[in-house]
Amino acid sequence: MSAANAAEKRATWINPVDIDYKYDFTLEHQGVSFRTGADPAVVLHKDAYYLFMTKADGYWRSSDLVRWHFIPAIRWPFEGNVAPAAVSDGNKLYIMQSSFGPRPLLSTTNPASGTLDFEERMMEKLPDSVPAGQEDRVGKGQIPPGPWDPDLFRDDDGRWYLYWGSSNLYPIYGIEVDPSKHWSYIGKPAPLFLAHPDLHGWERFGQDHRSEQTRPYAEGSWMTKHDGHYYLQYAAPGTEYNVYANGVYVGDSPLGPFTYAPYNPISYRPGGYATGAGHGSTFQDRHGNWWNTGTTWIGNNWNFERRIVQYPAGFTADGQMYASTRFGDFPHWAATSRVSNPDDLFTGWMLLSYHKPVTASSTRAGFEAKNVTDEDPHTFWVAARNAAGETLTVDLGAVMTVRAVQVNFADYQSTLFGDNSEIWTAFNLLGSKDGKHWIALGVVPATEHRDRPNAYVPFPVAARVRYVRYDHIHAGAANLAISDMRVFGKADGKLPLTPQIVDAAHEADSRNAVIRWTAIPGAIGYNIRWGLRPDRLYQTHQVWAGSDPIVELRALTAGQSYWVAIEAFNETGVSELSRPILMR
Repeated sequence: MSAANAAEKRATWINPVDIDYKYDFTLEHQGVSFRTGADPAVVLHKDAYYLFMTKADGYWRSSDLVRWHFIPAIRWPFEGNVAPAAVSDGNKLYIMQSSFGPRPLLSTTNPASGTLDFEERMMEKLPDSVPAGQEDRVGKGQIPPGPWDPDLFRDDDGRWYLYWGSSNLYPIYGIEVDPSKHWSYIGKPAPLFLAHPDLHGWERFGQDHRSEQTRPYAEGSWMTKHDGHYYLQYAAPGTEYNVYANGVYVGDSPLGPFTYAPYNPISYRPGGYATGAGHGSTFQDRHGNWWNTGTTWIGNNWNFERRIVQYPAGFTADGQMYASTRFGDFPHWAATSRVSNPDDLFTGWMLLSYHKPVTASSTRAGFEAKNVTDEDPHTFWVAARNAAGETLTVDLGAVMTVRAVQVNFADYQSTLFGDNSEIWTAFNLLGSKDGKHWIALGVVPATEHRDRPNAYVPFPVAARVRYVRYDHIHAGAANLAISDMRVFGKADGKLPLTPQIVDAAHEADSRNAVIRWTAIPGAIGYNIRWGLRPDRLYQTHQVWAGSDPIVELRALTAGQSYWVAIEAFNETGVSELSRPILMR
């Protein structure tokens, strides 16, 4: 097989993760219907990966981190489950739900079956915790009810620990647990750390960190042990913003003391289509590669309408933890072996559809077809009717090499709550050079009979086309609504020139810095990349071209020195990275 043919057959994936997110029932009494998923806990157990999340009547299984199969669970959740903990000891997989008081701990030796057993029918009450509903009456020596946003961790010596917390008042807590004594607690809960937005710019609340009057949440703890050190991760400032991110404190023992990592945040994505990266999990795949998962925000129907994202991650030789969110919502290769550089998983397939003209077979007033190429999940097209034969056609403007399409459905007055047999997705994708003669590109078949809210369709063979058409077959919702139809591949032409940073300077408030650069003709976007060293520019802020070439970074740690560089991208590829400079 030639190298080109091998590349055609290699599996790819994209963010948001393409799974059948479940319809929520939280706002059913108001008639507000939407799909959601958040707070992913991914565990490698024996021969497969298992994905647990908020708001799902079960969990998902995958053998490759690309194709996920939903498993209805027996005995769980007992309530509308939120932010579950999941961990494997090699024999059993353990699952714990978020709660404000004692709840069962479940386990299974065969998670593929969906059968969950009682590991402990009822955990004991957290020491010194006040009853549920009395969070505002926490006295000296007491803690809030919990454990909310729990994380279970088994150390190499066989000892177990529980971490939890989700508050803008109270810290992340930790405590040792004794499985041999009905999972009883050992000692008292240890307060581990609070958010410090006065020092950590990325912890500030609001869109783009601009609501400093509200204290941020520190939540979603997750413990990872690497090379003898304990990396206690957390999310801030809030799930309903583009700047939701993961950070880490590092210690030499499971309960600390912990030190704030100067390179925070470790996973951060304020720009692009899938924004936000907070509250998830860190795990190694079977090849030894590290991954960091999180939550991206939509928020059209409710603040907590969300999706799941995953990013390649890793540790440097001296212990710096990082995740690569660069081109984080573009197609990536599946990892089939050990990868030395996470950026090598980026396919190089570029976005070809940004602000391209679109025509539709029908349109409901106020929901124009042009919304499907604006890279904004908060705008969408709605067809006049949800019926087979409705079409959307994107004009790329020239014949290009097209390799994949992502169709992101929106929930506009969907009228669905929970599951039913009509919730499934099917459509065809067609291509044409002239808009008259069409060829098949890909399909989500009716025989698959599952929901695909963020359907990703890589093509078996790359196609040379100018027009890409969505041909509707079925969607379970009352309305056919699509937020973005994203086309990926390569355009003919030259790579963009390398932009140069004109100035990179901290403001009087050193949590902020203003970056200015030279605009590049023909670029559709830029990646501003920064970090503590010129060879470790792990943080990325993507911006679109068309506005002034200036951005304010508000995610910095007060008093910390940073290096910054920039790259441009167009439909052909990515420029060379500019020479890193030290922010003044």
